[in-house]
Amino acid sequence: MSKKTSILFIAITLGLAWAMRGHFGHEWGASWAGAMGVLAVLLVAKRKDWAQNAPVLTALGAIGWGAGGMMSYGIVIGYCRSVSFPNALYGYAMLAVIGSLYGFLGGGLFGLGLEKEEKHKPDWPRLIVEMFAGGFLAWGLLIYQMEWLMTPPRSELWAACLGAALALTWYLARNHFHRALHVAAYSALGAGFGFAFGNFIQTLGSTSGIAYNWWNVMEFTLGFFGGIGMGYAVLTRTWPETAKATKTVNRIALVFVFLLIPFTNWINAMSLEKFTRTAERLDLQNPHLFATNHLVAAGISLIVFFVLAVWVWKTCSPNKTLECGIPALLFLITLEYTLFAYIQLATFRHFNLKHSDTLYIFIVAGLMLVWYFYLNKKESVPPEKDIPETWKRWSIILACLILVLVLIAFISANSHGVLPGSHERF
Repeated sequence: MSKKTSILFIAITLGLAWAMRGHFGHEWGASWAGAMGVLAVLLVAKRKDWAQNAPVLTALGAIGWGAGGMMSYGIVIGYCRSVSFPNALYGYAMLAVIGSLYGFLGGGLFGLGLEKEEKHKPDWPRLIVEMFAGGFLAWGLLIYQMEWLMTPPRSELWAACLGAALALTWYLARNHFHRALHVAAYSALGAGFGFAFGNFIQTLGSTSGIAYNWWNVMEFTLGFFGGIGMGYAVLTRTWPETAKATKTVNRIALVFVFLLIPFTNWINAMSLEKFTRTAERLDLQNPHLFATNHLVAAGISLIVFFVLAVWVWKTCSPNKTLECGIPALLFLITLEYTLFAYIQLATFRHFNLKHSDTLYIFIVAGLMLVWYFYLNKKESVPPEKDIPETWKRWSIILACLILVLVLIAFISANSHGVLPGSHERF
């Protein structure tokens, strides 16, 4: 199987998921997106040992990518819209930091699940305590002692995510989980670049006069490039045989991914009040009926998709997990997320290509066709050897990233006048 096609499949899947995540927001929206990205990796990797652990690995990816959802970045995006080069550069650089933290935590926990061997297993309780302690200490030190504020007056929980990421790095390094660290690093590189570059596109798009949801484009690029990083890191590395998770752990993970995450998004992102305001904005005659129908429809779909996921896992596991289990789980969770987004946005009332959300279903259809007619018929070829990672290699990569940030900040600051929502940090 072409690795480039496989990586592109992962990138588009996570990009689509992150675009839809923007309509839900915060940790639980991000966790749903992370779950889709991980399932895309498992689909193209075609590893039987990974497929048997699919619910657990998906849950780890969901938790890792979702943890960054606590970070606030609205004010940072405002800095990027400044006409001052220092302020714009600060904004783009901080978006790269925020995106990197999303990717590092998501890729790191997912990679750790892949690298779990029978004789070399992670000490999960110890890791959780270390990450919590690292996050709390970094948050207290950087924000309350040193007062290094990134997004005043918004939440500064980026510092907590940074502390958790540093604790994860230390744990992976000293316990010789180098493959997981590899996945974390490339996921961070992709997501960090994608967030900054996506906002650059958004800023230029806002000045173009073209009416479009450019914010959604920025969200897509974060997931797209984060998916490239995560997919590249996994598919270009040799991996040991992964220890099999117990049936109980897989079942708990399945409930977490296919019931708890959608249910929490249903509770947090949907309500009669929100749907009523949508109905009034659409000038409908019976806003209360519209709101009730949409809320109930989302709730029923939640139950239906969960039952289908349980049935698929029970039917396909363990002998047909690769052939039917992973593809079915990926497209079930993708269709459910798309349906949730459409119900929340009342897309069925304004199905128009001028709206970015209208494209979601066409992207889903395209992914399904690519899988069925191409990826499904190809065998995954593992790499013969690992590409060595050196300090020189990463120094060059980071230097290039810094140069790109400087360039886009310069172009951004000089390509427009004062924009709505712009902020000055200095």
